[in-house]
Amino acid sequence: MKPAPLLLAAALVAATTLHAQTTQLDPATRQLSHDIFKQLIEINTTDSVGSVTAAAEAMRQRLIDAGFAATDLILAGPNSRKQNLVARYRSTPASTLKPILIIAHLDVVEAPQAEWATNPFQLVEKDGYVYGRGTQDMKDNDAILVTNFIRLKRQGFVPNRDIVLALTADEEGGKSNGVDWLLRNRPDLIQADVAINPDAGGIDSESGKPIVMVVEATEKLYGDFQVSAKNPGGHSSLPTKDNAIYHLTDALSRLEKYQFPVELNAVTRAYFEKMATLGKGQTSDDMRAILKSPPDPQAVARLSDTPRYNSILRTTCVATMLSAGQAPNALPQFANANVNCRILPGYTQEQVRQQLIQIFADPTLTVQYKDDAGNLYDKGTERVSPAPPPLRPDIFGPLTKVVAQMHPGLAILPQMEVGASDSVYTIAAGIPSYGISGVAVDTNDLRMHGRDERLRISSYDEGVDFYYRFLQALTSN
Repeated sequence: MKPAPLLLAAALVAATTLHAQTTQLDPATRQLSHDIFKQLIEINTTDSVGSVTAAAEAMRQRLIDAGFAATDLILAGPNSRKQNLVARYRSTPASTLKPILIIAHLDVVEAPQAEWATNPFQLVEKDGYVYGRGTQDMKDNDAILVTNFIRLKRQGFVPNRDIVLALTADEEGGKSNGVDWLLRNRPDLIQADVAINPDAGGIDSESGKPIVMVVEATEKLYGDFQVSAKNPGGHSSLPTKDNAIYHLTDALSRLEKYQFPVELNAVTRAYFEKMATLGKGQTSDDMRAILKSPPDPQAVARLSDTPRYNSILRTTCVATMLSAGQAPNALPQFANANVNCRILPGYTQEQVRQQLIQIFADPTLTVQYKDDAGNLYDKGTERVSPAPPPLRPDIFGPLTKVVAQMHPGLAILPQMEVGASDSVYTIAAGIPSYGISGVAVDTNDLRMHGRDERLRISSYDEGVDFYYRFLQALTSN
């Protein structure tokens, strides 16, 4: 089957120009959406000490209070901290259409309190932003979806097919990825015709002004690798060149300086082709220049200085964690580093492991693949990112309509997700999956996984309005 990105580029290059409908949430909806957002942010769902179950139970109670049947709100998972919530919004009994599945993770990455200006597990509003762990990734969309389930239910809306919302665990790490667990253990709960994933895609903005809406058409492959150095050790008063820490850091310095080759695929080529027409100046010129064969090296270098473009252009690998030594007064006998890679489609984890071995150029080092559970292997998997799903008019027709209503003339572009998402599981299960979000984030303010994560309040409100319109457009006759 021919991949869809070129079709996306042709068919979705710009939304039909209509009169803008300014987002004006009614006071009750705005209060509800902000209350749910606050509640989710203030439930710690980190893998180390948090509880996804607590967040899932809180959202289940919200939906019960709104009139959803308890039998349509199922908690299921491998243990007491990692229960996933699967909520079903029922269609008419006569409907023969298969459900639409929406996957959205509840867990967040760690957030050291000492590094933040605010409490990461308290929703703080200031200067037009909300601060807190998960405001960008992705408790904003969790709250948006629960809000709109409640809002539509109270208004008596009946979709033409079931809408299934799966709020899940361990997308950010841990041993119990919720989408994977549900597909393996409770596939009956999430069987669907298509999956929508708000954890990918979205609106790129500059100073709050929407520039482009991107839709995930493919994504990179995630891979962790442990790099290890070992030495005999000894007394710290007798330093030698045999120091595991020095061996490891020398190798990581080589990785820091290394850049994987530039490669464009159908999705990223279409992305840069259109992005080059949306702006002016050096950046647009550089985007056109990298489309040549061969790409202009100076244009590649300039674009690579922008982290987002650099990640689109190539596989990236970066050291993220270190551990070393056995005592403060002893030469280190071991040093370990985690190297996190985001791998271009078409390449396997084992191919990248072999590339890391060549980059480090140190036969005394061990490079092992590390799976989600932390197990180490001397060989990476042969898995590659799945092929993009085909263009679905029943998905992208409603999307184009809603974007035209809210943002007249805003271009809709295919995108390669430079991180990784749970779509990898649903696509592998045969469910066409698309990354779609209505939340706008400034391209120079990407704080997911970082310190002082925040989201513009107006962007959140627009995201609430977007999914209210989009869910109806998707599931109306």
